[in-house]
Amino acid sequence: MIDEDRVELTVVGKISDIGEFDWDACASSSDAGSRPVDPFVTYRFLKGLEDSKSIGAGTGWVPQYIVAKYNKKIIGVMPSFAKGHSQGEYIFDHNWAHAYENSGGKYYPKLQVSIPFTPVTGRRFLTLPEFHDIAQSALLEGLQIIVSQQKWSSAHITFCSAEEFKAGEELGLLQRIGQQFHWENQSYKNFDEFLMNLSSRKRKNIKKERRIAANFGGTFHQFTGEEIKHEHWEAFWNFYIDTGNRKWGTPYLTREFFDYAHKNLRDDIVLFLCQKDGQWIAGALNFIGRDTLFGRYWGCIESYPCLHFEVCYYLAIDFAIENNLSRVEAGAQGEHKLARGYLPTPTYSLHWFENKSFENAVAEYLIAERKAVGEDIEILTDYGPFRKILED
Repeated sequence: MIDEDRVELTVVGKISDIGEFDWDACASSSDAGSRPVDPFVTYRFLKGLEDSKSIGAGTGWVPQYIVAKYNKKIIGVMPSFAKGHSQGEYIFDHNWAHAYENSGGKYYPKLQVSIPFTPVTGRRFLTLPEFHDIAQSALLEGLQIIVSQQKWSSAHITFCSAEEFKAGEELGLLQRIGQQFHWENQSYKNFDEFLMNLSSRKRKNIKKERRIAANFGGTFHQFTGEEIKHEHWEAFWNFYIDTGNRKWGTPYLTREFFDYAHKNLRDDIVLFLCQKDGQWIAGALNFIGRDTLFGRYWGCIESYPCLHFEVCYYLAIDFAIENNLSRVEAGAQGEHKLARGYLPTPTYSLHWFENKSFENAVAEYLIAERKAVGEDIEILTDYGPFRKILED
């Protein structure tokens, strides 16, 4: 029998103070000799964000890792951060912040439990399997203690797993649903077999887009592991900077992160790059999970029709089929993905507010939002590109 009173909670500001063995044991990110299920909760990925100064002082993402110990053994950890803004989260709470501050409160800092800049569903209560229930409860208690002691407004657990979302209501957390577009592999042998499952109009449109993209005047290349060279990172950094400057103003990741990735993350990555006249002109960076390909970043220095669709969506599908992966998660938002075989999929988050009056107001809003999102997913799924039974 485990004595819950003997669980000790601490907060540390560096993942190295926890250590790779203890962190990854709780993250259950991989079995010996196999790929991580979720590469983003690994020690090496988060340490890369820290070491490259992509997170930390001055970024608005300050690590506040919660650690649960039992008999001095680490049984649970949580990727949590003090946030000074709501950027890089992809589940938007700007209206909440505005309402909270209009009512006289201070919304920031808040506690964010997520993987920075990474809208990928995964576990957020990272626990040793044999201590799951007690560690999960302890981590939640730690989260609430931090918010209360620091006099912060709230805590937000974003892109959590479906299991954690279901448990959230019993744990007293508010539930929020969003949506992304994912491609699901139905044991396709090749891309053409996937196309045969689409309506004739969508099938013809995708073939047309692939032909247009193939005629951009250059070549497509795929690199992973040791195939990725420094020149590829230099090129991709230019693509990333271009996209970051246009979308966010300031790119989230530093140049040093890509140097770190070259040394420590190449086996988790596949790069799709486009070359024309001896120059790299566009590309997409993807992370490889045990069962999923995660599309993360796209950029270009020259723009050509349909090139984005080919590199981000169709080459990703090719890779998933070739490597027997079950799905492609192509990132946040984008209803244009629907016509390209990516179907709406719910995403989940959990929220807790110190101010209970404000929490009650948010709870009412979330009831209506969940209903609207659910209806949207149902409509978009029905409108999807796949053949209907009665189609000729």
